[in-house]
Amino acid sequence: MNIEPTIPTTKNPPAQFSGDVWLDPIALPHEPDQTMVVATVRFAPGARTAWHSHQHGQYLRVTQGVGRFGTRDGNIIEVHAGQTIYTPPGEEHWHAAAPGCFMEHLAMLQNGEDPSKTTLWGEHITDDEYNGRSSNAEDTATSTGGAG
Repeated sequence: MNIEPTIPTTKNPPAQFSGDVWLDPIALPHEPDQTMVVATVRFAPGARTAWHSHQHGQYLRVTQGVGRFGTRDGNIIEVHAGQTIYTPPGEEHWHAAAPGCFMEHLAMLQNGEDPSKTTLWGEHITDDEYNGRSSNAEDTATSTGGAG
């Protein structure tokens, strides 16, 4: 059993994020058969990711504030502290803090065989995409028959 060393907070790169977004790793693989990665990600108001997808999907648990999560079909889900969202493998999406408030989430995913290809990054989202229609996460989960 080990207490893990603290890894310094890093600011996420502008090629993949707009606005101020910081990352604190929590869990990284130690052994060859381990693939789980967990991190705390903090977004300043209005800060956002670029379009991206994950080889094995991703769970995001909002721990503080209000987040926006969007997909290529234009759907935006507003997620509040205590709610978890799942994006399936290969689904292009973005995440962001809502306007006027910070948002923090836990990001949980499995690395692929080549960790550098686990997340595929695309272009930055536009202000129009960020400001698209919004719905409550619980309403969306109910109307689609379940989360994800």
